[in-house]
Amino acid sequence: MSTADTGRALGANRLLNALLLEERDQLMRQMERVSLDFKQVIYEPNERIQYVYFPINAVISLLVLMEDGRLVEFGSVGKEGMAGLPVFLGAPVSTSQSFAQIPGAALRMTTEVFTEVVLGRGGALHRLLHRYTQAFLVQTAQGLACNSLHSIEQRFCRWMLMTQDRVGRDSFPLTQEFIAQMLGVRRASVSVVASTIQKDGLIAYHRGTMNILDRPGLEAASCECYRVIQGAYERVFR
Repeated sequence: MSTADTGRALGANRLLNALLLEERDQLMRQMERVSLDFKQVIYEPNERIQYVYFPINAVISLLVLMEDGRLVEFGSVGKEGMAGLPVFLGAPVSTSQSFAQIPGAALRMTTEVFTEVVLGRGGALHRLLHRYTQAFLVQTAQGLACNSLHSIEQRFCRWMLMTQDRVGRDSFPLTQEFIAQMLGVRRASVSVVASTIQKDGLIAYHRGTMNILDRPGLEAASCECYRVIQGAYERVFR
């Protein structure tokens, strides 16, 4: 891709957009823009990580794969972050499955180049990724508490808010079956909650497309977990 196109793409990922021009230009020469399809597998458990990804408007879901085939989400990555943190932490192999939760664009870099350019030379991105890792740990810990203690409606609203933050738009493709899988509940439960929230005018859901109509209303219906998680990510960029 051209330098101009890469520059525009970089600006859509908050980690990369926070860099000074010199470091950004250096990364631009090492990255390629890719399109991620719905449920496209990014990483498989116990397989070597070949690329790290900086989403632009896609969302990557990180999941634990159980022996019986069930999947449980423990985190997600959008334009605020990077997929491939094990590489940053010195582990070249993924312990979880990851796939595209919301289709869209991302920038990617090979693990070898990332290790040389980012880990080997330090710099602003290296420092940002330390703070981002801490924020991601907050997300996983708070998400665990939320799934144990809060209602399906509160969790649904939190998940919608986080997804909207990561894609950067009010409308995105999403199925109730997928939401149920991510929340670890039955699809029938999601249908009841989605219907209630839609009647309240907070969302509009039609044929696999979710539209956020009333964000303040969603924030009020969510639990404190959304504010805790989002606050942790905002601190990355201060």
